[in-house]
Amino acid sequence: MTCCRNDGASRIILLATMSEPTAPSPDPTSALREEFRHHLETFYALLKLAPPYESVEKAIRSLTTSVHALPPLERARLATDTTARWQHFRQAFESSGLSKKHRGIIAGLARDRSSLNLPAEYDLFLSLYL
Repeated sequence: MTCCRNDGASRIILLATMSEPTAPSPDPTSALREEFRHHLETFYALLKLAPPYESVEKAIRSLTTSVHALPPLERARLATDTTARWQHFRQAFESSGLSKKHRGIIAGLARDRSSLNLPAEYDLFLSLYL
């Protein structure tokens, strides 16, 4: 709706506009990728190792591919199911070849798990080295 008022000295035009568009819902795959990247950075930082960057990117691509292959309901479930999310993280970690990088060093560290300052969920990654 447009309304125009002219009082001789000035003219006022009012426009009725549609309501502001709502922000699009965040992409769940993007959120999973960022969470996985954070966990990988944390994993290597706590082990005091430089992450193998090409393999990290390959792991993130692997996660993205596997999540996109899921049916929509299963994909939505990953947002709330921590166990399922970590299983996908582990699968991407393994399929990307990350579990072959720094193998000797991490295997040695993993054998003495109590000396590591890693949260328990990272055992899913560590178990690939034992």
